[in-house]
Amino acid sequence: MRISSAFKSGKTVFSLEIFPPKKETGDISTIYKTLDGLESIKPDFISVTYGAGGNRADLTTFEICKIIKEKYNLEALAHLTCVNSTREDIDYILQKLNESNIENILALRGDIREGVTPKEDFRHASDLVEYIKNSGYDFSVSGACYPEVHNDAESPVSDILALKKKVECGAEHLVSQLFFDNNAFYSFLEKARIAGIDVPIEAGIMPVVNVHQINRMVSMCGASLPAKFSKTMSRFADNPQALFDAGVAYAIDQIIDLISNGVDGIHLYTMNNPQVAQRIFSAIDSMR
Repeated sequence: MRISSAFKSGKTVFSLEIFPPKKETGDISTIYKTLDGLESIKPDFISVTYGAGGNRADLTTFEICKIIKEKYNLEALAHLTCVNSTREDIDYILQKLNESNIENILALRGDIREGVTPKEDFRHASDLVEYIKNSGYDFSVSGACYPEVHNDAESPVSDILALKKKVECGAEHLVSQLFFDNNAFYSFLEKARIAGIDVPIEAGIMPVVNVHQINRMVSMCGASLPAKFSKTMSRFADNPQALFDAGVAYAIDQIIDLISNGVDGIHLYTMNNPQVAQRIFSAIDSMR
């Protein structure tokens, strides 16, 4: 199923994101515990992050996508980054995806890593989107967007123009970076629509259930922290269970507001924690 078709049902799309097991474990089968816990939610799709860093021999992401489709009968969205890949690398991966009957790709530039010189073939995610759409395969391609502006963008205007180019190159659906201030998302959405970006845009929500997540996520994506969020996290920082409950409650509050305002979809960053995803889904399922 092409993920873009899920938005034609009239309901709020609900999707989840997971990541492959860390290299230290070396065992892809550990992902079954996560997927077993998420299966009952029956999300519209599950996306799987890409951690190969340009190493085309690492097909863990796509193996997990195949498991999601064949064992759990759910749709999968495979992340694919390009900053450390050549055209030959991407050709190889697209062939493997096609052979595995994986129809949906989230095309990303990927992080520029310190000490690693980026390849020259794909400078931007839009280059990868265009390459996939012209590859001869019939993939549905999604892209990422940044409600509070991409860290490397010259300005908010240039960021919106780059996003528009991504859509013009063939991105059929967009997933937003996480945010904690819904007003920031609404402002971004208005600007995107004015610019003529008319594809479905999912709101990316990450429940913060421990203090370490806050510092790490904010440093990585630059998300602003509203006073309500900061006060909540500060109040319960020394009480792990209370912080867990408060983080889940904050995410639920965000999602209810987003659904009430007619958002196209909710993309939940699960951090491979089924318990969090189940609690949130049970709270909002009737509202979709």
